[in-house]
Amino acid sequence: MSKHILVAAIDFGTTYSSWAFSFKHDYVCDPTKVCAKQWQGHESQKGPTCVLIKSDGKTVDSFGFDAETKYAELIEGKKHKTWYFFRRFKMTLWEQKLTRNSSLDDVNGRKLLARTVFALSIKYLKDDLWAVANDRIADTVLMEDIHWVLTVPAIWNNAAKQFMREAAEEAGLTSDMLTIALEPEAASLYCRHLPITKSGNQLSLASLQAGKQYLVLDAGGGTIDITVHEVTASGGVKELYKASGGAWGGTKVDDSFEEFLVRLTDETVVKKFKEDKLDDYIELLRRFEIKKRNIDPDNDSSVTICIPLSFSETVKKRTRKDFPKVLKKSSYSKSVTLSGDKLKIDATVARSFFEESVNSTIEHVKNVLQKTENRNVEAILSVGGFSESKMLIKAVKKTFPGIKIIVPDEAGLVVLKGAVMFGHEPTQIVERISKFTYGLRMNPAFDPTKHPASAKFTDNDGIIKCRDFFDTHVIAGQALKVGEAQSEETYVTKSSHTTDVLVEVFATKSQTPVLVTDPGCRQVGKYNLALAGTGGGRLVIVRMIFGGTEIDVEITEKTTSKVSHISIDFLS
Repeated sequence: MSKHILVAAIDFGTTYSSWAFSFKHDYVCDPTKVCAKQWQGHESQKGPTCVLIKSDGKTVDSFGFDAETKYAELIEGKKHKTWYFFRRFKMTLWEQKLTRNSSLDDVNGRKLLARTVFALSIKYLKDDLWAVANDRIADTVLMEDIHWVLTVPAIWNNAAKQFMREAAEEAGLTSDMLTIALEPEAASLYCRHLPITKSGNQLSLASLQAGKQYLVLDAGGGTIDITVHEVTASGGVKELYKASGGAWGGTKVDDSFEEFLVRLTDETVVKKFKEDKLDDYIELLRRFEIKKRNIDPDNDSSVTICIPLSFSETVKKRTRKDFPKVLKKSSYSKSVTLSGDKLKIDATVARSFFEESVNSTIEHVKNVLQKTENRNVEAILSVGGFSESKMLIKAVKKTFPGIKIIVPDEAGLVVLKGAVMFGHEPTQIVERISKFTYGLRMNPAFDPTKHPASAKFTDNDGIIKCRDFFDTHVIAGQALKVGEAQSEETYVTKSSHTTDVLVEVFATKSQTPVLVTDPGCRQVGKYNLALAGTGGGRLVIVRMIFGGTEIDVEITEKTTSKVSHISIDFLS
């Protein structure tokens, strides 16, 4: 990491994405001095996560707002069918079992390899950042001068993290100059440097002394990511409670709004509207995005939103009735009215769009705060774009009146800017909590005090062993010091020939697994350990380091002291 002169971060979000960077010398003077992309002609701090790929399936035409505009033009000219247009596709990494051959459907149902879509998107953002960085200074910034940081939700599994790393490498980011950052941690680092004036004018994380605890509520578009942190004596941060959360982000509110349109009209109306007038559909969601930030639990005023003419036309074509007549026959006849192109929605209905998202989030925060280890939490730091929602923040404040709530300025950029800081100084995160119990599949000598009789077997050498033993390396809930190995195993070869040993890694939420076949245990990864023996064999020490954002396996040859690192393969 010492060879970089610039740290660049890409925050690849479900709804919005962007990049930011800072030079090493600027970080030393002011860690919060971070340059973020300016989306020309738009008020948004980020651009929509959508990419337009040419018909060859290999070339990006545009990304973000430009992609939306260009695709709308293609639809208008009826030339869009051979192009690929993907939007809000990040959640597939959370919702489905990932493999290297996983595919994504674009808005027209055309398939591309998921890794190709992610790689092309990351490459676009990488090239855009590089061009802007070079415009800002007199000397040229070389790609090898940049250390890259890619953000991911803390609740993601190892396979999803590996998928993003491989996509980034395919986009041209070299492995040794790429770091994966966990979004709540990045937010925590950035906000630790903010003064009170930029921390919601109530409390600054920077004012919290060693030993003080706070909960990070990262409310993004797709996921709600919750972690509890504690300030260390050195001023760093350690994770106090394992990351948790769910798919309750701001897009859940959008989904509820779309379901509302379906109940207002008909499912075929909304489906046809999206297919034929995607540009108008996206524009309608943009209008709703602005409105939903101001929907307030304490305000009974109705919400008015302009409906595209094409939506009313689609209603007429599909139902053979004018939109006002369809509306009067719906279950919303008394709570929703239409005047011209203005749809007026009763406050009670508008607030109902948030119920699933807000209720799920509040209940989860309650459960986390009720844990014994979290009883001393003094503040909740709410970041992410969805933190700008009054419905969410007021619900948090109402439910937890004894806890200070911090919503920093530009909450949607906090993770991005914090990721840049993490790239400069990752050692500020000193400890994490293991979400699972990890172990290896082993066949040790049978011990009746530890092993079930059902697992007993005799090997080819006549030795009685235990089959499929879960050899535990770390336990769920265990504190993992960053940079320190949590486990160590010694292997030895039996011959002078190279022997590849397949090491299978298992995980479970249980803290006391016995066999890898126990309920809840699953194989999450594997790696090949090449054991090169000489004569009577060679000792190899394998140390597994679980405290980083990615699991590291360190191999030391005893006779030569040669140290190497191998990766666990979490993707099939």
